[in-house]
Amino acid sequence: MRYLPLLIASLLAGCHSAPLFPPAPNPTESRVLSPRPPAGSAVELVYGKKAVGHRDFAGAKKVLPSVFAGMEEDFYCGCRYTGKAVNLAGCGYRPRKSFERASRIEWEHVVPAWVLGQQRQCWQQGGRKNCTDTDPVFQVAEGDLNNLVPAVGEVNGDRSNFPYAAWTSNPESMYGACQTIIDFKGRRAQPRAEVRGRAARITLYMHETYKLNLSSQDKKLMCAWAKTYPVDDWERERNTRIVRLQGRGNPWVTEPAKLKAVCG
Repeated sequence: MRYLPLLIASLLAGCHSAPLFPPAPNPTESRVLSPRPPAGSAVELVYGKKAVGHRDFAGAKKVLPSVFAGMEEDFYCGCRYTGKAVNLAGCGYRPRKSFERASRIEWEHVVPAWVLGQQRQCWQQGGRKNCTDTDPVFQVAEGDLNNLVPAVGEVNGDRSNFPYAAWTSNPESMYGACQTIIDFKGRRAQPRAEVRGRAARITLYMHETYKLNLSSQDKKLMCAWAKTYPVDDWERERNTRIVRLQGRGNPWVTEPAKLKAVCG
């Protein structure tokens, strides 16, 4: 028993040296994480516009304007925008239903948030909001800059969580001159030809990185688009800017061998 006082003193000293509640993170700090975080693991988020690393969706939206600075063109229709205001007349866009939503830019998930989260426990227990609030893996995926593009709000809303598909070479206009079309009954979306390669490479990246299920039919289509519509200057510049902010871009843009290895 003579050693008990020494043992208690030692334990108390240890408690004082390591606080039970670590200090809250400083949102202005720049914290750098591994450039290739393991899929399915929790990754420490970064805060601040100059920080390097993954952000949640709210944080991503704060830096996306700088990613697309000088490249302010809507993904689905090719409409120019300033701030959040879309120049509808300049691209011949005609609102299908909502002029108000068509007039603003929104940040579109190429691989929908529903796909990212619907199989996760957090989604089953409270939907997207619960995943955004509580699931670190979903937070990283939802805020991945590689998956986010500017889109006319109305088209973003109409696309919903529909997968990409191709069913006609002569799309019937839904939004004036915009060549993207939505099949509401069939729950599918056909993006304009100019962005199909970009959409494919983003889709393949997201499914590989976050271990998402991709049907053989969808994979075949994405591979076909990635081959038919090669990487362009817009993708290269966007990718370079994302690397500066996130630490990792899309290797499907920078590593041509990936296409051959996965798609044949």
